[in-house]
Amino acid sequence: MMTKRGKSTGSSSQRLKELNRISELPDPLICQILSHLSTKEAVSTSVLSTRWRSLWLCVPALELGHWNLSDFSAFVSFCDRFFDSSRVSCIHRVKLNIAENEDEANPSHLKSWINAAVKRKIQRLNVLCPPESSYVMPGSLYKCETLVSLKLQYLEVNFVGVEFVSLPCLKTLHLKYVRYNRNDANFERLVSCCPVLEELEVLECDWLRAIVYRVVSRSLKKLTVHIHEDEPESEFRSGFVVDAPRLRFLSINDNLSDSFVIKNMDSDSKVDLSLPFGLIVFDEASVSSRRSSVGGFLSGISKVRDMTICKDTFKLICKYSRLEPLPQFGHLSHLRVTLYVSQMKWLPTFLERCPNLKSLVLVWDGNSERMCEDDWLNPRIRFSSVPECLLSSLEFVEFKTSITGHAPEITLVSYFLENSTILKKLTLRLDYYYANEKDFFTVLRVIPKRSITCQVVVL
Repeated sequence: MMTKRGKSTGSSSQRLKELNRISELPDPLICQILSHLSTKEAVSTSVLSTRWRSLWLCVPALELGHWNLSDFSAFVSFCDRFFDSSRVSCIHRVKLNIAENEDEANPSHLKSWINAAVKRKIQRLNVLCPPESSYVMPGSLYKCETLVSLKLQYLEVNFVGVEFVSLPCLKTLHLKYVRYNRNDANFERLVSCCPVLEELEVLECDWLRAIVYRVVSRSLKKLTVHIHEDEPESEFRSGFVVDAPRLRFLSINDNLSDSFVIKNMDSDSKVDLSLPFGLIVFDEASVSSRRSSVGGFLSGISKVRDMTICKDTFKLICKYSRLEPLPQFGHLSHLRVTLYVSQMKWLPTFLERCPNLKSLVLVWDGNSERMCEDDWLNPRIRFSSVPECLLSSLEFVEFKTSITGHAPEITLVSYFLENSTILKKLTLRLDYYYANEKDFFTVLRVIPKRSITCQVVVL
């Protein structure tokens, strides 16, 4: 017992020495250390000693949700104290979440806090407001010279009474459910006042009216668009016009926009596409109604290096190809396609427009039962042509979906093995639950390979 008590005393003494060593550091350095903790943890250090009681107020970072305190009044009091105008230290990073306090929220509180943060040279600001709230982006934020990252949710961008707009250091801008006061130009002005903007995310949007998002930027490198409506046949349609010559990555998940114009896209770019142009039915009449928009969009992305296409977008492209010839994707090196089993027959048509393709990843939508139905109704899918890329450039093919050994799958495997001249590797995933492993490998071994160096890998 004496030994254990001695060890305990020694351990406490050691911790006290460590605390004393930290306390000997200057306040700015301690605050910098505390900034790497959560706000709750930083505030808890106030009980250590008299000196530490108010140190958390000088920490240059705040991350706080209304649920962190007993009620919303306590949340407001806490923020008022942190953003007190008598503070002289800088505030580098702030994240405020008041998204579930619509009834108690007062826009004037947020305005005063953001104004205080701007005065203290805020660098990163993330604000989540309640849905249907009346929060408006404060005017002081439009001319913040130190802001590097701005993420807003459920605020309104409104330039009424704002003459000067400049965000000279802003590199990251995320806008989710942001309103633009029924004025398309507000979005365009916000983006254009960011001369070094590199990353832009538009997540959901204002459904009160149609809006055309114009993204004109000479610095933008990454653009993410996620706009989804449960009833895309709504009369309110959005659209995009993107003119960003330095854009390297474009991700679109948008079932509402009926127009998407891309200008000056670089040849070293990557795109991830889920864009049905507002259609939910892909018959000839529906696709024909979007013929101009689809054709213009495909031409705008025809120089990209890396492309991912979802099943509905691929279906739309296939239907469009029956109306108009597809553009040539001469720079495309890597392609990932998700497609319905019934769309396998359209794959060569698209590949014909990709003469320099090196890598192809295939994912199909459909379970084993659906594959069996298609197998029974159409036991032999036939490919009538061999695209140029299979003869000259295609080196890697990967089936991401586990295959079950049905005829359409075997036909597709055979198609690539028999026709790809320089194929180096074909990767398959076998669904061991549904497939007959022995029969599958027997079939696989007898398929002739045009490329003598091709390695078939079954995972």
